[in-house]
Amino acid sequence: MDVGQAHANSYQHARPHLQQSHPMQQPPQSIQGFGLGFVPYTSFYGQQGAPRGLTTTHPTSAAPQYNTAPPNALRYSQQQQYNLPVHNGVPIQRPHPQPPNQVPIAPVQTQEAVPPESSTAAQDGKVDKHIKGLRIIPEPPGKDEWRQRLFEVEGLLILTEEEFQIYFPHVDNVYSHRSTQEYKKKPFVSHYYDCRLKGRPAGTPKSDDPNKKKRKRVARERDLCDVKIKITEYLPGATRDEIATHLSQQPRGDGINAEALLQRVQGAIGQSLQSGAPMQVTKRFYTIQRVNGTGPNAKEGENGRHKHTIEESDRIKKNSVIRWLAMQDREKRKAKPSEKKTYHTKATGPALGTVKKHSKDHPLKLYGSCFCPFVQRVWIALEYKKLDYQYIEIDPYKKPDWYLKLNPRGLVPTLQDGDWCCYESTVLMEYLEDINQGKPLLPSDPKKRAHSRLWSDHINRKIVPRFYSYLIAQETSKQIEEAAGLKNEIEKLVNAADAEGPFFLGPELSFVDVQVAPWVIRLNKVLKPYRGWPDVDKDSRWGKWVVAIEADPFVKATTSGDELYLDSYERYAENRPNTSQVADAINSGKGLP
Repeated sequence: MDVGQAHANSYQHARPHLQQSHPMQQPPQSIQGFGLGFVPYTSFYGQQGAPRGLTTTHPTSAAPQYNTAPPNALRYSQQQQYNLPVHNGVPIQRPHPQPPNQVPIAPVQTQEAVPPESSTAAQDGKVDKHIKGLRIIPEPPGKDEWRQRLFEVEGLLILTEEEFQIYFPHVDNVYSHRSTQEYKKKPFVSHYYDCRLKGRPAGTPKSDDPNKKKRKRVARERDLCDVKIKITEYLPGATRDEIATHLSQQPRGDGINAEALLQRVQGAIGQSLQSGAPMQVTKRFYTIQRVNGTGPNAKEGENGRHKHTIEESDRIKKNSVIRWLAMQDREKRKAKPSEKKTYHTKATGPALGTVKKHSKDHPLKLYGSCFCPFVQRVWIALEYKKLDYQYIEIDPYKKPDWYLKLNPRGLVPTLQDGDWCCYESTVLMEYLEDINQGKPLLPSDPKKRAHSRLWSDHINRKIVPRFYSYLIAQETSKQIEEAAGLKNEIEKLVNAADAEGPFFLGPELSFVDVQVAPWVIRLNKVLKPYRGWPDVDKDSRWGKWVVAIEADPFVKATTSGDELYLDSYERYAENRPNTSQVADAINSGKGLP
């Protein structure tokens, strides 16, 4: 019989979403001859799918959206300063070439602004509140050059409104706002900043109120840098003479006269400032200059530059763009559920009903996890013996400290009987036999008891490890090897069982049946959807045994719905790191913990 075909075609009966999620996990056709009564199939499961991955699409470019102010707008609200976010762009259109004395920087690509209701960094109160219209563009052209230029501020820098709005947020972490000066009768606004590494004392004294939340901050040394800068906004409506007069009054060490500066402004804003031209500028522009180390109050030998690198400023605080991107990433993670399935912490289906029946406090307590097969062994035994007990769910990946006092290994199951505790599923099943309560699972005949213990050991040492080895195997060749090994060990167990069955010792459920039952259940609920495990021939000896176990009322009472097993075992099927101590032991070639 071609069991590889049986393997393959059974995958067609698995859930479609699992076929798509695990395209590389389907068994090949080459597994032959296990002789356990698996139903033969004739068609193959299909070709392997492509690996899963993410694709990125880019929206089409949009026309630039400029923030402009009406002429003679000498005042503006300081509450709105960011129009965010932006994603695609087209080059800035300049009607006039830039003069050669300006540093050549790649043209900015502007992008369509988000509607006002969009979340912005400004609305979150984490950005400079003193300058209007700043934008968030993560990777504008020439970003690194612009950052260095705005960090060093050599000479008087002249920026268009768009250049300032796009590039200043990339260096706003370097500077800390100190004051803003608005002129009553002049179309200018000046903002003064210190380098953030200058430091300053706390603005408010510490509170002694024990109920007030204490702010966690690490004190930084003061006066690590002396740089001060002045940012001047020239508003639409400013005249040529006003601009020339104001520029000539600024402290500079570059020796450039006001007329030359006007030429640079003309090139920057793309508007003629020659006589005969319109008297007022129609576009806002900015100048940035250092004001330490210049002018009559400059210290001798002071060059006015930063005493540190821009990387040090980035270490102290992230700029608004980085902070905004981090915020967006956090919001996306909150809004988007994880694509990875995870284990369940609450039983479902018939098992949930059993949990509710045994939720009241009782001296005999079973600590377990709803998806764990080792727990299900002990659970079936308790139900079979009709003992009173309390079931307590434990998250094996987040074990409480009190549980570690009961079971230092932190594994499940654990059985507590009064003030006595023990663990290891086979040991606990033996204990339930020894207390002589309820119907026994081990036969009275010593030879049959020994026979049962011998094949229980075979299940623990051979079948269970093979089950996990097959499930976590990722390579096709390894899956073939482990599937063959698992079927071989099952065949040995079947040959040792009573010939008529349907259970191991005959017509009644016994110790060996309970030992193997959780993994029999998981052949169809886990290995079939994740590895294409074939259905059995119900007329074969193995098929009769599987049907009997699946139909047993005590097994059914401790079994959850299919989805619980699909979700809980995906981490095994993908062999994720830190899946469990069992998976770690299998991966390292060691025995089960």
